[in-house]
Amino acid sequence: MSIVANATGRVLRSRLAASLASPHGVDRYLELVNPMWAASEVRARIVDIRREVDVAGHPPVATITLQPTSTWQGHRAGQHVQLGVEVDGARRTTRVFTVSSPDSKAGDRFTITLRANPDGVVSRYLVERAKVGTMVHLSQAQGEFVLPDHVPDHILFISGGSGITPVMSMLRSLQRRTHRGRITFLHYAQSPDHQIFAAELEETRRSGYGIDVHLLHPELGDPALSPAYLERLVPGYRDVPTWACGPAPLINAVQASYDGSEALRVEYFKPPAVSNGSAEGDIAFTRSGATAANSGATLLEQAEAAGLTPAFGCRMGICFSCTATKKEGTVRNVLTGETSSLPDEDIRICVSSPEGDCAVDL
Repeated sequence: MSIVANATGRVLRSRLAASLASPHGVDRYLELVNPMWAASEVRARIVDIRREVDVAGHPPVATITLQPTSTWQGHRAGQHVQLGVEVDGARRTTRVFTVSSPDSKAGDRFTITLRANPDGVVSRYLVERAKVGTMVHLSQAQGEFVLPDHVPDHILFISGGSGITPVMSMLRSLQRRTHRGRITFLHYAQSPDHQIFAAELEETRRSGYGIDVHLLHPELGDPALSPAYLERLVPGYRDVPTWACGPAPLINAVQASYDGSEALRVEYFKPPAVSNGSAEGDIAFTRSGATAANSGATLLEQAEAAGLTPAFGCRMGICFSCTATKKEGTVRNVLTGETSSLPDEDIRICVSSPEGDCAVDL
């Protein structure tokens, strides 16, 4: 059966099949027959939606289980996917979500865990309106925020809010692999009621087996992140391989605490805020002919303020959906602080802030 399936797949992905299906492509016709049939595209059916957090007056959080088409190649713990939905007949909208389940193989089910962002079209639809059976469009898994092939004996995870999802995927993968080393898991949430994966983490905390779980809620008086606190928790922490993900204030505190240590790997849940005040220079959007005074915000934000609608996905510098060509000028990466003045350079406009005059192909 697998030989027949592989042969069929090769035929459907061939140039002959593509030419016969032109201009729509093989996948368009397969989708009409069965949404779960695909030659190269990746789609998925929602098979379960489970609320993780539902606090009155706050955006709910849900875990969504997806059954992908056979074209899904699997993921490594910590990676993310671009997920697209068509809401109320509108053009497909795509956003980036981290996979929260353990490592997956080709065709395996997996989960994403997300908060219904009040301003988010996709996240609100998935958490509040989507039903079991809803079809979504996917990219293959992406991202380098992953564990190494040889896992260190002691690992430290630090996360905040929804930034828990990639490190939870890593923790679950290590548990499934029966990792025999030590894991320290440190997570900040607004309150116990806002804690994502609360029941599972409490069970993990009680079971022990080399996993030391610390769930902190600063509003209740728990300590904020500091070098002194980390040193008490994990003596010599700057030399312990650490993966940290969360909002910018948390990541900024983590980076300050590690003081340039190569043991730290970070991923921003949100990019750092940049100045929206006055800044020197003008921005030229060469393709549209629009211009604007440089406000100091990212090029994506300034393009939107000028009435343009550039493509974007994560707004965090992760997915590369917003890549555009900077024709001239200097930009600063708001995540790293690095600047670049190269002409005709491809940049991610969601995390690039212009310094002075700048021209970008939008």
